[in-house]
This record gives sequence, C-alpha cells and structure tokens, in this order.
Amino acid sequence: MNEIMSGIKVVAFDIDGTLYPNHRLFLRIVGYVARNLRFYMHFNRVRKILHKTAPLPDFYEYQARLLAEELSCPIEHAKEKIQKVVYSGLTPYLEKIEPFSGVEETFRKIKERGLKIALLSDFPPAQKGLTWGLLPYCDLVLGSEESGALKPSKYPFGVLCLKMGVAPGEILYVGNSVKYDVRGSKNAGMKSALIVNPVEEFLRRRLFRKSSGFGTGTDFLFSNYRQFQEFVLE
Repeated sequence: MNEIMSGIKVVAFDIDGTLYPNHRLFLRIVGYVARNLRFYMHFNRVRKILHKTAPLPDFYEYQARLLAEELSCPIEHAKEKIQKVVYSGLTPYLEKIEPFSGVEETFRKIKERGLKIALLSDFPPAQKGLTWGLLPYCDLVLGSEESGALKPSKYPFGVLCLKMGVAPGEILYVGNSVKYDVRGSKNAGMKSALIVNPVEEFLRRRLFRKSSGFGTGTDFLFSNYRQFQEFVLE
C-alpha cells in the first residue's frame, strides 16, 4: 500500500453520492420531489442552517423547530412532515439504488487487508436498508444527525474516531463533497479521498499529469472503484 495508507486502520465512507451516483437517485425521485416541492424548498433552507450549527443536544428537535418557523406550523406537525416526506418517504427509492460498480469488491478487499470499515452519512443510513449488501463488511454505521451535528462539523468525525477507538490520523475518509467530506474530515485530522465525475478526473489528469488532490485539499482523487483499489489497496 502507498504512503497515504501508512498508519491507516479504518477506511470510512460517506454514502450518498459516494457509494452510488447521485444521478441514479435524482432520476428516481424527480416526480416525488416535484409533488413535495414546497416542503423541500423549506427543508433545504433548514439543512443549510444546520450544516453551520454547533453540536446540538437534540438535533431532531431543533431541526423541527426551524422547519416549523419556515412553514408557520406547530413543531409536532413539522416533525411529522420530516418523518413522512424525508425519512420514510425517500426510503423506498434509496433501497433500490444500484451502487457504483466495484463497491462491494472494494469493501471485501479492504477487510482482507485487515482494515476496518465505517459509514458516516448526514442522512440516516437505515434509509438504505441493508445498504446493498455492504453492511456485513462494516464495523460501524453512523448517521451524523445522531451526533448532533452535520458535516463539515468536526464533531461527527470525532464521534466516529471515538466509536472506532482510533486516532483521526488513522482514518481515511472517502466522500464526494469537497465542502462537507474533504473539509470536514481534514479539519478533524483525517486523511481523505474524493470520488469525482470521470470527466473531471480526465481533465485533471490531462492538465496536471497526475491524479492528485489539486484544488480540493484531498489526498487522493478517483473516478471509479477500480482506480481506488489500484491506488489504495495494491
């Protein structure tokens, strides 16, 4: 394994957009979101605030309070809407998403190398059901909401370290967002890998002659899981 993996004991993954391509979900839910467009416009504004909020003793209560203000409705009604439209409503769509090619093989090879695997997502991992057969490989599955803060806060990454019993520098965090995954994990002291669109990766290789983290702050860029295996595991 290369120098990036030196000292790494845990490979942790974001889920949405990292283990499956976002466009596969968008194509499935476009009609559903359109039917609930007003709600999602307000809910997205709430989540933007929460991405900048310090760790909360009761994340779900505060989220509901913010949405209640947005919708001018009682807090209990806001809680019910979030549960119905976001958490329960999206679950059937997420359970059937096809992951990226090579994801399960990558997880298997990580375990064969004696490394541990964790999942850390801003939305409840339980929405994904059995996470397309990946759960048996995972040593920890964590939703950042449970920690009281969303990425890029260092707090959920710190909880990840605590639960895994390792130092931040012993974790490689894999995500698809520079703003939330790379900055959050790097600020927490972890190493990071960023999955990018193949066209973006091609242009970086052509312009900079290497697959680096140029302009992103990450340690490694990759566009498919075969590439990830070759760089990280071989």
